[in-house]
Amino acid sequence: MEGIIRGRAYKFGNNIDTDQIYPGRYLELTEPEEIAKHAMEDADPTFSQRFVKGGIIVAGKNFGCGSSREHAAIALKTIGVSLIIAESFGRIFYRNCINIGLPLLICPKISKNVDEGDVLEVNLETGAVKNITKNTEFKCQPLSEYALQILEAGGIKPLIRRQLKGGA
Repeated sequence: MEGIIRGRAYKFGNNIDTDQIYPGRYLELTEPEEIAKHAMEDADPTFSQRFVKGGIIVAGKNFGCGSSREHAAIALKTIGVSLIIAESFGRIFYRNCINIGLPLLICPKISKNVDEGDVLEVNLETGAVKNITKNTEFKCQPLSEYALQILEAGGIKPLIRRQLKGGA
């Protein structure tokens, strides 16, 4: 995981639930690559066709609310989302993302400072966000040290495996 992430913003509104992120009608799919084809399908049916790997999702309040389906986080990570920044997150979705190694940041008023297509540069350790397109900067809540350790390891399972083998 890189401490600095740079990517194009894909913007969504408030209350994007896990059914919009990954529709329940595809729950029988098990391969991450197949799951990723349906990322954000019910929020934006064109998303998976126009998304460029490394992009950053920017959203309003309560992103990832709803069911605890891990498929939503898997779909976004597998399609290549490098980071999600939202004003707030559904609690279980937030934890699912960290646990699979997909970084997220809570950032009040992010949706007022970023437009679709803006290029962002984000420092995960400090929470600093630069909107390169608009030449503005603002601050998000930085991740905890433990969340950064999980992300650095690639997820909670790789971190635990490393710890069990005696690594830090």
